Amino acid sequence: MIDRIEQLTSYIAERFGIDLRLLQMAKDAEKALGYQFERADSICEYNQYKVLDAFRKNRISEQHFDWRTGYGYDDAGREATENVYAEIFGAEAALVRPLIVNGTHALSMTFLGILRPGDELIYCTGAPYDTLWPTIGLNESAAGSGTLKDYGVSYKQVALSADGGIDFDALKAALTPETRMVALQRATGYTDRKRALNTEDIRRWADFVHAQAPNAICMVDNCYGEFLDIAEPTALGADICAGSLIKNPGGGLALSGGYVAGRKALVDLVAYRMTCPGIGGECGLTFGQTRAVLQGLFMAPKVVCGALKGAMFCAAVFEKLGFAVSPASESERSDIIETVSLGSPEGLIAFCEGVQAAAPIDSFVRPEPWDMPGYEDQVIMAAGAFVQGSSIELSADGPMRAPYNAYFQGGLTYEHAKIGVLMAAQRLLEKGHLKEKL
Repeated sequence: MIDRIEQLTSYIAERFGIDLRLLQMAKDAEKALGYQFERADSICEYNQYKVLDAFRKNRISEQHFDWRTGYGYDDAGREATENVYAEIFGAEAALVRPLIVNGTHALSMTFLGILRPGDELIYCTGAPYDTLWPTIGLNESAAGSGTLKDYGVSYKQVALSADGGIDFDALKAALTPETRMVALQRATGYTDRKRALNTEDIRRWADFVHAQAPNAICMVDNCYGEFLDIAEPTALGADICAGSLIKNPGGGLALSGGYVAGRKALVDLVAYRMTCPGIGGECGLTFGQTRAVLQGLFMAPKVVCGALKGAMFCAAVFEKLGFAVSPASESERSDIIETVSLGSPEGLIAFCEGVQAAAPIDSFVRPEPWDMPGYEDQVIMAAGAFVQGSSIELSADGPMRAPYNAYFQGGLTYEHAKIGVLMAAQRLLEKGHLKEKL
C-alpha cells in the first residue's frame, strides 16, 4: 500500500507539475489537521441529518420539481423549497428565489424592504462589503439611485473589538431610539478582520441588542457561513438573515439565486420589495430550478465541509511557507474563507494564477486585475467554475491593494481545494515569491 501511495504521489507531481517537497509538506499538514478535520466531519454529519429531516417533514417528492409558467401562482415546488429552508434555518418563513441575483441583492432587498424614512441602520462589524456601499449610500456616485440615504435612512458603523469580536460597549453607545436595524456581517470579507463571527458571538449579540433596543431588528449577512456549525443565525436569536445560493447553501448545483429567512412579518416585507406590495412572494417563476436548488441544499453540508477542510489546509501549507494567514490553521472557523497575505501585487497575481490553473473550467485562462463593478480598487479573481461567480466552487480573489491579500475559498470536494492550494504554492515557487525556501 505504501508503494501505491508513493506511486500516486509521483503521478500527481508529474501530471500537475507540483514539486515533491510541496507534496510532502501537504502530507505533514494533513496529519497536523487531524482533530480539526474530525470536528468538521462531525458538524457535517449533524447538518446532513438536519437537512434530511427537513426534506422528510415537508414530504418532498417528484411533483416539487415541476414548474409553472406566467405569474407562477400555486407553485408547489417553490413553496416546499421555502418551507425546507425555514425548517433548516429555525425560522418562521423563508424567501428562496432564482430572481435574487446574488448575496448583495438579497441583503439590499432586506434593507430596502424593511427600513423606512427616519430609521437608523447600524453595522456593528465595521464597514460592510464594498458592494453594499452604493445601497447604503456611502458612495457619492450612487446618490439619487434609490439608496437608503436617498430614502432618509441614516447609517453608522461600529468597529469590532481588538480581539475581533463585537464591541458591546461601543454598540450600546451607538444605539438610539431611531435604531431600527443592527446588522452583523458574519464573514471577514475584503478586510483585515481577525476572524469571522461564530454561533456563540451571534447568540450573545442578538440577546444584547434585543435587551438594549427591544424594537431593533437583528439582521445577519450569512454569506459564506451556512453549515459551518450546527445552527444558523435565525435559530440563535437573529430576526432575519440573508445569503446567496451560489455560495454554501446551493451546494454547487444551484445556478443562481438567493435567500432570506427569518420572522414571517419581516420576510413578507422583503418579498414586497422583491416584487411589489400586494403580491410579494405569491408570484415569481422558479424557471425549473427547484430540483437543482433542493439537490444542492441536500449536498451542501458535505460540500461545505470539503471547502472548510480546504481552507484549513490552505492555512497550514502557507503558514509553513512563511506567509501570514487568517484564520490560523488550528483556529475555530465560522466561514469558508482563508486569507493569505502575499505582500506584493506580483505575489497575489501568481497565487490566483495557480488557483485558476487548477480549475476544471477555463484552466487555460490567466487572471488579470480589472475594474470590477462595486469595488473601489481593481480586483483579481481566479474562478474556473461550472456556475459563474459561484463562491462555493474553488476560487481566489482579492483587491489590488496592500497587503495584497488573496481570499481563498470553496471547492466542491476537499481534494479539489487541496490541488488548488498546491498549484498556487507551485506558481509562487516558480516565480520566486515564496517567503521561505523549501
